[in-house]
Amino acid sequence: MPTMTEEYAYIERNLRNVRARLAAAAARAGRPVPRLIAVTKSADDGEVRALLGLGIDAIAENRPQLFSARAALIDEADTDTEIHLIGHLQTNKAKTVVGRAALIQSLDSERLAAELQKQAERHGLTVPVLIEVNSGREEAKGGLLPEEVDAFAAALRAYPAITPLGLMTMGPDCEDPEDYRPYFRLVREAAERLSAAGLLPPSPLLSMGMSTSYEVAAEEGATHVRVGRTLFRKDE
Repeated sequence: MPTMTEEYAYIERNLRNVRARLAAAAARAGRPVPRLIAVTKSADDGEVRALLGLGIDAIAENRPQLFSARAALIDEADTDTEIHLIGHLQTNKAKTVVGRAALIQSLDSERLAAELQKQAERHGLTVPVLIEVNSGREEAKGGLLPEEVDAFAAALRAYPAITPLGLMTMGPDCEDPEDYRPYFRLVREAAERLSAAGLLPPSPLLSMGMSTSYEVAAEEGATHVRVGRTLFRKDE
């Protein structure tokens, strides 16, 4: 019977490959290597346990229900791995995430901001967030339109328990990874503008890039990339 290491050798191989490609992309652009956030929505519990055993320092989930299940696996493994929420968060689910998520990457409405403020006050803590930008202007995706981001970031001053650390974007689905570049550049420039205006920290976080686009995102200044299915692919 294969050991845990042998059974999930493909995860270790994939993780090593993604990290190497990420480092190479950052080097090409003369930028720091982004932090790798492993998106586990396509993984089973055994694969998540294997990933935690390999020392991944942050995972992310799209849905609050799966977020809670993954958080339980982290607790079971007794690691200090962070868990982030990257999907749309309904206000009635905010209470299941506040206080457990190291970072909520998908803030895109004042209604949600008000609920996060309420939950933060209830627990006596602050909530670190990224503002989600719909850089591709897609109706089916969440996030603020690029021209809405500045006013929204300013409006967050009314919610003192919310700490906006930067921006997140997905970008539209593109066949050629190079086609993501203008969307990532737009969001980076928005973060720089907001930082200069004092609405984001001096070195804002930029969560950009997924399995098909993380290398371009690294070249364009991402500080975090969100990679999922590439980490759990069993083929060579």
